[in-house]
Amino acid sequence: MKKIYLMLMAFVAVSLLGVSCKEDEPFSTITEDDYPKILDPVFPDWVDGEPAVVSQITHDANFTMKLTVTPSDYTEVTWLIDGVEVQKGNEIDIPLEAGTYSLKVVATTTKGQSTSREGKIVVSPLQGEPWSEAVGFERIVSNGARARLYGNNLSLVTGVVIGEQTVPIVSMGSSDLGNYVEYEVPSNLEVGEYRISLVDVEGNSYGGNLVTVVNVPVITGGFAHATSHSEWVMTGIGLDKIASLSINGTTVTEFIRQSYDEIVLTCPELEDGMYVLKGESDNGAEVLFYSSQKMESEISFAVSSETLLWEGHHYVSWDLPDGDPHKTFNLIPLETFESIYPGTTMYVSYSIKADDEYHQIRLTHAAWEPYFTDPIDVQEDGVYEFVLTQEILNTIEEKGGFICVGHGYYVDRITIK
Repeated sequence: MKKIYLMLMAFVAVSLLGVSCKEDEPFSTITEDDYPKILDPVFPDWVDGEPAVVSQITHDANFTMKLTVTPSDYTEVTWLIDGVEVQKGNEIDIPLEAGTYSLKVVATTTKGQSTSREGKIVVSPLQGEPWSEAVGFERIVSNGARARLYGNNLSLVTGVVIGEQTVPIVSMGSSDLGNYVEYEVPSNLEVGEYRISLVDVEGNSYGGNLVTVVNVPVITGGFAHATSHSEWVMTGIGLDKIASLSINGTTVTEFIRQSYDEIVLTCPELEDGMYVLKGESDNGAEVLFYSSQKMESEISFAVSSETLLWEGHHYVSWDLPDGDPHKTFNLIPLETFESIYPGTTMYVSYSIKADDEYHQIRLTHAAWEPYFTDPIDVQEDGVYEFVLTQEILNTIEEKGGFICVGHGYYVDRITIK
Protein backbone atom coordinates (compact mmCIF):
# COMPACT_ATOMS: atom_id res chain seq x y z
CA MET A 1 0.00 0.00 0.00
CA LYS A 2 2.86 2.34 0.86
CA LYS A 3 4.45 1.61 -2.50
CA ILE A 4 1.21 2.50 -4.33
CA TYR A 5 0.96 5.76 -2.32
CA LEU A 6 4.50 6.77 -3.24
CA MET A 7 3.80 6.05 -6.92
CA LEU A 8 0.68 8.25 -6.82
CA MET A 9 2.61 11.13 -5.21
CA ALA A 10 5.31 10.89 -7.86
CA PHE A 11 2.67 10.97 -10.61
CA VAL A 12 1.05 14.10 -9.11
CA ALA A 13 4.45 15.83 -8.89
CA VAL A 14 5.24 15.12 -12.54
CA SER A 15 1.77 16.37 -13.56
CA LEU A 16 2.26 19.63 -11.66
CA LEU A 17 5.66 20.07 -13.28
CA GLY A 18 4.02 19.73 -16.70
CA VAL A 19 1.46 22.38 -15.82
CA SER A 20 4.23 24.70 -14.63
CA CYS A 21 6.11 24.31 -17.90
CA LYS A 22 2.99 25.15 -19.87
CA GLU A 23 2.49 28.32 -17.82
CA ASP A 24 6.12 29.40 -18.31
CA GLU A 25 6.08 28.74 -22.05
CA PRO A 26 2.53 29.54 -23.26
CA PHE A 27 3.48 29.80 -26.92
CA SER A 28 4.82 26.27 -27.35
CA THR A 29 1.31 24.76 -27.36
CA ILE A 30 -0.19 27.28 -29.83
CA THR A 31 -0.46 26.34 -33.48
CA GLU A 32 -0.05 28.26 -36.72
CA ASP A 33 -3.85 28.26 -37.08
CA ASP A 34 -4.24 30.57 -34.07
CA TYR A 35 -4.90 34.28 -34.53
CA PRO A 36 -1.78 36.39 -33.85
CA LYS A 37 -1.54 38.64 -30.79
CA ILE A 38 0.94 41.33 -29.74
CA LEU A 39 1.33 40.74 -26.00
CA ASP A 40 4.04 43.25 -25.11
CA PRO A 41 4.51 46.17 -25.08
CA VAL A 42 0.96 47.42 -24.64
CA PHE A 43 0.34 50.34 -27.01
CA PRO A 44 -1.63 53.20 -25.36
CA ASP A 45 -5.12 54.17 -26.55
CA TRP A 46 -5.42 56.74 -29.32
CA VAL A 47 -5.93 60.40 -28.36
CA ASP A 48 -8.37 62.62 -30.32
CA GLY A 49 -8.43 60.15 -33.18
CA GLU A 50 -4.61 60.02 -33.40
CA PRO A 51 -2.16 57.29 -32.33
CA ALA A 52 -0.53 58.03 -28.98
CA VAL A 53 3.20 58.45 -28.32
CA VAL A 54 4.85 55.08 -27.66
CA SER A 55 8.47 56.25 -27.53
CA GLN A 56 10.06 59.58 -26.66
CA ILE A 57 13.83 59.86 -27.09
CA THR A 58 16.54 62.40 -27.93
CA HIS A 59 18.48 62.57 -31.18
CA ASP A 60 21.55 60.88 -29.65
CA ALA A 61 19.61 57.68 -28.83
CA ASN A 62 18.37 54.98 -31.20
CA PHE A 63 14.73 53.97 -31.33
CA THR A 64 14.60 50.50 -29.76
CA MET A 65 11.69 48.16 -29.06
CA LYS A 66 11.11 44.45 -28.62
CA LEU A 67 7.76 42.76 -29.30
CA THR A 68 6.41 39.62 -27.67
CA VAL A 69 3.98 37.92 -30.02
CA THR A 70 2.01 34.70 -30.19
CA PRO A 71 2.08 32.16 -31.79
CA SER A 72 5.77 32.99 -31.60
CA ASP A 73 7.02 30.10 -33.76
CA TYR A 74 4.68 30.97 -36.64
CA THR A 75 4.57 34.81 -36.58
CA GLU A 76 6.70 37.39 -38.41
CA VAL A 77 6.82 41.04 -37.30
CA THR A 78 7.14 43.88 -39.82
CA TRP A 79 8.10 47.41 -38.73
CA LEU A 80 6.88 50.43 -40.71
CA ILE A 81 7.91 54.04 -40.03
CA ASP A 82 6.03 56.75 -41.91
CA GLY A 83 4.37 53.94 -43.88
CA VAL A 84 7.69 52.55 -45.14
CA GLU A 85 8.92 49.07 -44.16
CA VAL A 86 12.23 49.43 -42.32
CA GLN A 87 12.77 46.04 -40.67
CA LYS A 88 11.48 42.55 -39.97
CA GLY A 89 11.85 40.59 -36.75
CA ASN A 90 10.76 40.95 -33.15
CA GLU A 91 13.28 43.68 -32.31
CA ILE A 92 14.27 47.03 -33.79
CA ASP A 93 17.22 49.30 -33.07
CA ILE A 94 17.65 52.20 -35.54
CA PRO A 95 18.77 55.85 -35.48
CA LEU A 96 16.26 58.59 -36.34
CA GLU A 97 16.67 62.31 -36.89
CA ALA A 98 14.71 64.68 -34.67
CA GLY A 99 11.01 64.79 -35.50
CA THR A 100 7.70 63.03 -35.01
CA TYR A 101 7.27 59.70 -36.79
CA SER A 102 4.33 57.35 -37.31
CA LEU A 103 5.05 53.78 -36.25
CA LYS A 104 3.13 50.67 -37.26
CA VAL A 105 4.00 47.09 -36.32
CA VAL A 106 2.31 44.21 -38.12
CA ALA A 107 2.38 40.63 -36.82
CA THR A 108 1.51 38.05 -39.52
CA THR A 109 1.28 34.27 -39.17
CA THR A 110 2.34 31.69 -41.72
CA LYS A 111 -1.37 31.21 -42.43
CA GLY A 112 -1.68 34.89 -43.45
CA GLN A 113 -3.58 36.19 -40.42
CA SER A 114 -2.43 39.64 -39.21
CA THR A 115 -2.81 42.07 -36.34
CA SER A 116 -1.19 45.48 -35.93
CA ARG A 117 -0.53 48.34 -33.52
CA GLU A 118 0.15 52.02 -34.22
CA GLY A 119 1.82 54.81 -32.30
CA LYS A 120 4.08 57.84 -32.60
CA ILE A 121 7.81 58.16 -32.04
CA VAL A 122 8.97 61.59 -30.86
CA VAL A 123 12.67 62.33 -31.27
CA SER A 124 13.76 65.59 -29.63
CA PRO A 125 16.69 67.65 -31.00
CA LEU A 126 19.82 68.16 -28.92
CA GLN A 127 20.76 71.54 -27.51
CA GLY A 128 22.06 73.81 -30.27
CA GLU A 129 20.95 71.63 -33.19
CA PRO A 130 19.00 73.10 -36.12
CA TRP A 131 15.34 72.23 -35.73
CA SER A 132 12.14 72.99 -37.60
CA GLU A 133 8.46 72.22 -37.07
CA ALA A 134 5.20 73.44 -38.55
CA VAL A 135 3.95 76.89 -37.54
CA GLY A 136 1.02 77.37 -39.88
CA PHE A 137 0.31 76.17 -43.40
CA GLU A 138 3.88 76.57 -44.67
CA ARG A 139 4.34 72.78 -44.80
CA ILE A 140 2.00 72.60 -47.81
CA VAL A 141 4.26 73.52 -50.75
CA SER A 142 4.11 73.66 -54.55
CA ASN A 143 6.73 71.91 -56.66
CA GLY A 144 8.91 74.48 -58.38
CA ALA A 145 7.96 77.25 -55.92
CA ARG A 146 9.71 78.84 -52.98
CA ALA A 147 8.87 77.42 -49.54
CA ARG A 148 9.61 78.47 -45.98
CA LEU A 149 10.61 76.65 -42.77
CA TYR A 150 10.41 78.11 -39.26
CA GLY A 151 12.56 76.87 -36.42
CA ASN A 152 15.59 77.23 -34.15
CA ASN A 153 19.32 77.53 -34.91
CA LEU A 154 18.48 77.87 -38.60
CA SER A 155 21.48 80.14 -39.20
CA LEU A 156 23.53 76.91 -39.25
CA VAL A 157 21.50 75.48 -42.13
CA THR A 158 22.88 75.69 -45.69
CA GLY A 159 20.54 73.28 -47.45
CA VAL A 160 17.43 71.11 -47.29
CA VAL A 161 17.14 67.47 -48.36
CA ILE A 162 13.73 66.67 -49.84
CA GLY A 163 12.88 63.64 -51.94
CA GLU A 164 16.58 62.61 -51.81
CA GLN A 165 17.51 65.91 -53.48
CA THR A 166 19.59 68.56 -51.72
CA VAL A 167 18.58 72.15 -52.45
CA PRO A 168 20.34 75.25 -51.09
CA ILE A 169 18.88 77.82 -48.74
CA VAL A 170 18.06 80.90 -50.83
CA SER A 171 17.19 83.31 -48.02
CA MET A 172 16.68 83.58 -44.28
CA GLY A 173 15.07 86.05 -41.96
CA SER A 174 12.54 86.53 -39.19
CA SER A 175 8.84 87.40 -38.93
CA ASP A 176 6.08 87.49 -36.33
CA LEU A 177 6.06 83.69 -36.48
CA GLY A 178 9.79 83.33 -35.75
CA ASN A 179 13.08 82.81 -37.60
CA TYR A 180 12.89 81.14 -40.99
CA VAL A 181 14.82 79.87 -44.00
CA GLU A 182 13.54 79.61 -47.57
CA TYR A 183 14.33 77.09 -50.29
CA GLU A 184 13.13 76.19 -53.79
CA VAL A 185 11.02 73.01 -53.94
CA PRO A 186 12.37 70.83 -56.81
CA SER A 187 10.03 71.05 -59.79
CA ASN A 188 10.42 67.32 -60.55
CA LEU A 189 9.07 66.12 -57.20
CA GLU A 190 6.01 63.91 -57.37
CA VAL A 191 2.94 64.96 -55.41
CA GLY A 192 3.02 63.46 -51.91
CA GLU A 193 4.38 63.72 -48.38
CA TYR A 194 8.13 63.98 -47.79
CA ARG A 195 10.30 63.92 -44.69
CA ILE A 196 12.94 66.61 -44.97
CA SER A 197 16.38 67.04 -43.42
CA LEU A 198 18.31 70.20 -42.60
CA VAL A 199 21.98 70.20 -43.64
CA ASP A 200 24.79 72.34 -42.21
CA VAL A 201 28.02 73.49 -43.87
CA GLU A 202 29.85 70.33 -42.75
CA GLY A 203 27.20 68.06 -44.25
CA ASN A 204 25.65 67.04 -40.93
CA SER A 205 21.95 66.20 -41.20
CA TYR A 206 19.18 67.16 -38.78
CA GLY A 207 15.45 66.45 -38.63
CA GLY A 208 12.97 68.82 -40.26
CA ASN A 209 9.72 66.82 -40.08
CA LEU A 210 7.24 66.56 -42.98
CA VAL A 211 6.09 68.65 -45.93
CA THR A 212 3.28 67.95 -48.39
CA VAL A 213 4.03 68.67 -52.05
CA VAL A 214 1.11 69.61 -54.32
CA ASN A 215 0.86 70.69 -57.96
CA VAL A 216 -2.56 72.37 -57.80
CA PRO A 217 -3.85 75.50 -56.04
CA VAL A 218 -4.59 74.94 -52.36
CA ILE A 219 -6.73 77.40 -50.39
CA THR A 220 -5.78 77.24 -46.71
CA GLY A 221 -7.63 80.16 -45.12
CA GLY A 222 -10.55 82.56 -45.45
CA PHE A 223 -12.95 80.15 -47.16
CA ALA A 224 -15.15 79.24 -44.18
CA HIS A 225 -17.18 82.48 -44.04
CA ALA A 226 -18.27 85.21 -46.47
CA THR A 227 -20.55 88.23 -46.47
CA SER A 228 -23.02 88.55 -49.32
CA HIS A 229 -21.98 91.04 -52.03
CA SER A 230 -18.79 91.95 -50.13
CA GLU A 231 -15.06 91.52 -50.65
CA TRP A 232 -13.95 87.95 -49.92
CA VAL A 233 -10.26 87.31 -49.21
CA MET A 234 -8.82 83.79 -49.35
CA THR A 235 -5.19 82.74 -48.86
CA GLY A 236 -3.13 79.70 -49.79
CA ILE A 237 -0.53 78.59 -52.35
CA GLY A 238 -0.60 78.53 -56.12
CA LEU A 239 -3.70 80.72 -56.17
CA ASP A 240 -2.46 82.58 -59.26
CA LYS A 241 -3.33 79.39 -61.18
CA ILE A 242 -7.04 79.48 -60.25
CA ALA A 243 -9.16 79.99 -63.37
CA SER A 244 -12.59 79.93 -61.72
CA LEU A 245 -14.44 79.40 -58.47
CA SER A 246 -17.93 77.90 -58.29
CA ILE A 247 -20.05 79.36 -55.50
CA ASN A 248 -23.28 77.43 -55.08
CA GLY A 249 -23.29 76.81 -58.83
CA THR A 250 -22.41 80.38 -59.81
CA THR A 251 -19.07 80.51 -61.63
CA VAL A 252 -16.76 83.45 -60.87
CA THR A 253 -13.87 84.09 -63.27
CA GLU A 254 -13.07 87.73 -62.49
CA PHE A 255 -11.17 88.57 -59.31
CA ILE A 256 -10.37 91.83 -57.54
CA ARG A 257 -6.82 90.63 -56.82
CA GLN A 258 -4.99 87.41 -57.56
CA SER A 259 -1.45 86.34 -56.65
CA TYR A 260 0.45 83.21 -55.67
CA ASP A 261 -0.76 83.36 -52.04
CA GLU A 262 -4.00 85.39 -52.21
CA ILE A 263 -7.22 85.59 -54.20
CA VAL A 264 -9.88 88.26 -53.64
CA LEU A 265 -13.35 88.36 -55.18
CA THR A 266 -16.79 89.78 -54.56
CA CYS A 267 -19.10 87.24 -52.95
CA PRO A 268 -22.29 86.82 -55.05
CA GLU A 269 -25.61 88.07 -53.68
CA LEU A 270 -26.71 85.20 -51.43
CA GLU A 271 -29.09 84.85 -48.52
CA ASP A 272 -27.67 83.85 -45.14
CA GLY A 273 -27.00 80.11 -45.07
CA MET A 274 -24.56 77.32 -45.95
CA TYR A 275 -23.24 76.90 -49.50
CA VAL A 276 -20.70 74.81 -51.44
CA LEU A 277 -17.44 76.21 -52.81
CA LYS A 278 -15.19 74.52 -55.37
CA GLY A 279 -12.84 75.65 -58.09
CA GLU A 280 -10.80 74.83 -61.17
CA SER A 281 -7.20 75.68 -62.05
CA ASP A 282 -5.95 76.95 -65.38
CA ASN A 283 -5.05 73.40 -66.45
CA GLY A 284 -8.46 71.96 -65.57
CA ALA A 285 -7.43 70.42 -62.22
CA GLU A 286 -9.59 70.81 -59.12
CA VAL A 287 -8.70 73.47 -56.59
CA LEU A 288 -8.11 71.92 -53.16
CA PHE A 289 -9.15 73.26 -49.75
CA TYR A 290 -7.13 72.40 -46.63
CA SER A 291 -9.59 71.85 -43.77
CA SER A 292 -9.29 69.85 -40.53
CA GLN A 293 -5.83 68.59 -41.61
CA LYS A 294 -7.01 67.10 -44.89
CA MET A 295 -7.41 68.14 -48.52
CA GLU A 296 -10.88 68.41 -50.04
CA SER A 297 -12.02 69.35 -53.55
CA GLU A 298 -15.13 71.13 -52.29
CA ILE A 299 -15.97 72.77 -49.03
CA SER A 300 -19.01 74.16 -47.22
CA PHE A 301 -18.97 77.83 -46.23
CA ALA A 302 -21.33 80.16 -44.41
CA VAL A 303 -22.81 83.36 -45.79
CA SER A 304 -24.13 85.86 -43.28
CA SER A 305 -25.12 89.51 -43.18
CA GLU A 306 -22.56 90.16 -40.48
CA THR A 307 -20.28 93.20 -40.36
CA LEU A 308 -16.62 92.31 -40.70
CA LEU A 309 -14.38 93.79 -38.00
CA TRP A 310 -11.15 91.91 -38.79
CA GLU A 311 -9.90 89.06 -40.96
CA GLY A 312 -6.53 87.32 -41.15
CA HIS A 313 -4.69 84.46 -39.43
CA HIS A 314 -3.30 85.64 -36.08
CA TYR A 315 -1.73 83.07 -33.71
CA VAL A 316 -2.48 83.45 -29.98
CA SER A 317 -0.54 81.97 -27.03
CA TRP A 318 -0.38 83.34 -23.51
CA ASP A 319 2.75 81.19 -23.04
CA LEU A 320 4.68 83.78 -25.08
CA PRO A 321 6.57 86.56 -23.26
CA ASP A 322 5.15 90.04 -22.70
CA GLY A 323 5.69 92.18 -25.76
CA ASP A 324 5.36 89.34 -28.24
CA PRO A 325 2.64 90.31 -30.77
CA HIS A 326 1.13 86.84 -30.54
CA LYS A 327 0.64 86.80 -26.78
CA THR A 328 -2.83 88.24 -27.46
CA PHE A 329 -5.09 89.29 -30.32
CA ASN A 330 -5.64 93.05 -30.07
CA LEU A 331 -6.05 94.15 -33.69
CA ILE A 332 -9.51 95.77 -33.57
CA PRO A 333 -9.22 99.56 -33.07
CA LEU A 334 -10.83 100.86 -29.89
CA GLU A 335 -12.93 103.39 -31.80
CA THR A 336 -14.68 100.53 -33.64
CA PHE A 337 -16.65 99.75 -30.48
CA GLU A 338 -18.02 103.30 -30.22
CA SER A 339 -20.62 102.52 -32.92
CA ILE A 340 -21.62 99.07 -31.64
CA TYR A 341 -24.96 98.83 -29.84
CA PRO A 342 -25.57 96.74 -26.69
CA GLY A 343 -27.00 93.32 -27.51
CA THR A 344 -24.89 92.95 -30.67
CA THR A 345 -23.51 89.42 -31.16
CA MET A 346 -19.82 89.05 -31.92
CA TYR A 347 -18.63 85.98 -33.88
CA VAL A 348 -15.00 84.96 -33.37
CA SER A 349 -13.93 82.47 -36.05
CA TYR A 350 -10.88 80.44 -35.05
CA SER A 351 -8.73 77.56 -36.21
CA ILE A 352 -6.57 75.43 -33.93
CA LYS A 353 -2.80 75.01 -34.17
CA ALA A 354 -2.80 71.23 -34.31
CA ASP A 355 0.67 70.61 -32.86
CA ASP A 356 0.12 72.67 -29.69
CA GLU A 357 -0.53 70.66 -26.54
CA TYR A 358 -3.90 72.28 -25.81
CA HIS A 359 -6.28 74.81 -27.36
CA GLN A 360 -8.08 77.30 -25.15
CA ILE A 361 -9.85 80.58 -25.95
CA ARG A 362 -10.76 83.39 -23.56
CA LEU A 363 -12.18 86.84 -24.39
CA THR A 364 -11.42 89.90 -22.31
CA HIS A 365 -10.19 93.54 -22.34
CA ALA A 366 -6.72 95.04 -22.59
CA ALA A 367 -6.19 94.87 -18.82
CA TRP A 368 -7.10 91.12 -18.88
CA GLU A 369 -8.89 90.65 -15.54
CA PRO A 370 -11.76 90.30 -14.84
CA TYR A 371 -12.31 88.18 -17.96
CA PHE A 372 -15.45 88.35 -20.09
CA THR A 373 -15.64 84.54 -20.50
CA ASP A 374 -14.51 81.36 -18.82
CA PRO A 375 -11.73 79.39 -20.56
CA ILE A 376 -13.15 77.68 -23.66
CA ASP A 377 -11.44 74.39 -24.56
CA VAL A 378 -11.67 73.57 -28.28
CA GLN A 379 -10.43 70.65 -30.39
CA GLU A 380 -11.32 71.75 -33.92
CA ASP A 381 -11.94 74.87 -35.99
CA GLY A 382 -15.14 76.74 -35.16
CA VAL A 383 -16.94 79.98 -34.34
CA TYR A 384 -17.53 81.36 -30.84
CA GLU A 385 -20.58 83.61 -30.30
CA PHE A 386 -20.35 86.39 -27.72
CA VAL A 387 -22.98 89.01 -26.80
CA LEU A 388 -21.67 92.53 -26.24
CA THR A 389 -23.66 93.95 -23.33
CA GLN A 390 -23.54 97.61 -22.28
CA GLU A 391 -21.36 96.65 -19.32
CA ILE A 392 -18.88 94.86 -21.59
CA LEU A 393 -18.78 97.76 -24.07
CA ASN A 394 -18.13 100.18 -21.19
CA THR A 395 -15.31 97.97 -19.88
CA ILE A 396 -13.69 97.75 -23.34
CA GLU A 397 -13.68 101.55 -23.56
CA GLU A 398 -12.43 102.06 -19.97
CA LYS A 399 -9.72 99.39 -20.15
CA GLY A 400 -8.33 100.30 -23.56
CA GLY A 401 -9.70 97.75 -25.99
CA PHE A 402 -10.90 94.22 -26.72
CA ILE A 403 -8.49 91.26 -26.85
CA CYS A 404 -8.53 87.49 -27.30
CA VAL A 405 -6.19 85.44 -25.11
CA GLY A 406 -5.54 81.74 -24.58
CA HIS A 407 -3.28 79.23 -26.29
CA GLY A 408 -2.97 77.08 -29.38
CA TYR A 409 -5.30 78.76 -31.88
CA TYR A 410 -5.51 81.34 -34.66
CA VAL A 411 -8.05 84.17 -34.82
CA ASP A 412 -9.22 84.12 -38.45
CA ARG A 413 -12.23 86.42 -38.58
CA ILE A 414 -14.30 88.59 -36.24
CA THR A 415 -17.73 89.83 -37.22
CA ILE A 416 -20.78 91.33 -35.52
CA LYS A 417 -24.49 91.04 -36.22
